Amino acid sequence: MYGMKHKSELSFPNTHKLLKSVLIGLVVCLGLLCLYYGWSFGPGSRRSDEEASGSDGSDPIFGGFVLHRDFDDLHEDQEHNSEVPKSLPVCDLQFSELIPCIDRNLIYQLRLKPNLTLMEHYERHCPPPERRYNCLIPPPPGYKIPIRWPESRDEVWKANIPHTHLAQEKSDQNWMVVNGDKINFPGGGTHFHDGADKYIVALSRMLKFPADKFNNELDRLLRPGGYFVYTSPEAYAQDPENRRIWNAMSDLLKRMCWKVAAKKEQSVVWAKPLTNSCYLKRDPQTQPPLCDSDDDPDASWNVSMKACISRYSAKVHKEKGSRVAPWPQRLTTAPPRLEEIVVSPEEFQEDTGIWRFRVIEYWKQMKSVIQKNSIRNVMDMNSNLGGFAAALNGKDVWVMNVAPVRVSSRLKIIYDRGLIGTVHDWCEAFSTYPRTYDLLHAWAVFSEINERGCGAEDLLIEMDRILRPDGFVIIRDKPAVINYIRKFLTALKWDGWLSEVEPRVDALSSSEERVLIARKKLWDEGLTAM
Repeated sequence: MYGMKHKSELSFPNTHKLLKSVLIGLVVCLGLLCLYYGWSFGPGSRRSDEEASGSDGSDPIFGGFVLHRDFDDLHEDQEHNSEVPKSLPVCDLQFSELIPCIDRNLIYQLRLKPNLTLMEHYERHCPPPERRYNCLIPPPPGYKIPIRWPESRDEVWKANIPHTHLAQEKSDQNWMVVNGDKINFPGGGTHFHDGADKYIVALSRMLKFPADKFNNELDRLLRPGGYFVYTSPEAYAQDPENRRIWNAMSDLLKRMCWKVAAKKEQSVVWAKPLTNSCYLKRDPQTQPPLCDSDDDPDASWNVSMKACISRYSAKVHKEKGSRVAPWPQRLTTAPPRLEEIVVSPEEFQEDTGIWRFRVIEYWKQMKSVIQKNSIRNVMDMNSNLGGFAAALNGKDVWVMNVAPVRVSSRLKIIYDRGLIGTVHDWCEAFSTYPRTYDLLHAWAVFSEINERGCGAEDLLIEMDRILRPDGFVIIRDKPAVINYIRKFLTALKWDGWLSEVEPRVDALSSSEERVLIARKKLWDEGLTAM
């Protein structure tokens, strides 16, 4: 009996311990499973290729197609091709204003440690491949087709940009006014009491420009003789901190050889020198120093800024300026810096003519569906020499010219033509607000990223993010690329209107091309998010 009792007494505590251990183990396993599936299948999350390789190598959100396949292998009809989805998931509404590479939440999630003093938290921090958003960014509730230009300069739909706090916080400065279902922008603020247009006229008068208009827009960016305008609020005129900043800036710019071209009240205009003469006369110990001779002033993508002054080339120094033609002649005149990218004036003129013809053909294709002033914000995703933008000069639009990283040196030609642009790697998200552009033009962009091993699917989703509802995409590329992209149009809701043609072969055609033009639908309010 003693032996039995002893065994029984010992068995109860062991049973409790065993049961407790099992329960703890189950809780831990359940937690790990929730963490895994919540991370892998949550809105916008993607498993890495390594994690997916244990199954069929498919993406959980795109519904089974294999990433980074060659376009030539994907010619099967969509109904028989399980790799191409008939629909794509919609992100949660909390992501309606997502800019993937400028996402403060991502910084915290990845446990990055940016230098706040240097404002590194405002720099681009793109999500790694396994954290990219694989869903369509939804518009905010009540979103409407944007008001057309030029009325859109002064008013927008409140539902499209649901941020009215500035109207309350700065109500005395007239920045913005909520007016029913619209937000109005009367102009004003601490700088522009009478509106920005009158402020610009005042600056023009300070510089004695004819007809009160600028006829030419920090050191590395400015042309020889270019202007830098600094304005501080009148209310801060006697503020000690404001005066300290002013004194420090004046001292710095004097050491950089900039000269005051005009000054009135709280506005000052500095002019950059035309030659290297002043730089060469400085004391060798003067700060900031001249940049090393092997520094490339054109390098701008993922390059740390240096506190040094880029000297002019021997040609610019000798000619005392960039010698670009005045506007609007500079738009079609071969700029002097063409020789720096090994392009002849004849090639430049041929490029200009080809794009003039191409744009005419594009507009013929879209003539039946384009309404007056329905296109204002345009992006050329592979700007080359800026011919596409130049060909749009007669239309009331503006163009963001994007020079891919591999040809970033061509951005200087964009600016020499009087256009605006930036450098970008289309394997990453573009730094702009969702639903920004009315028209996206992609010439050979998909072929280029495919050669680098980047996914066309990622780029399509990014293009959808920055394209407005009712907006157009013009994709000009190889037939295999167009055939592949066409399969995604319904899933992307880009089938509001379609046109596809085989264009005329010209000197810019590296091979046979197709032109696909598609229109994005305004989403149904009933669409459910992930």
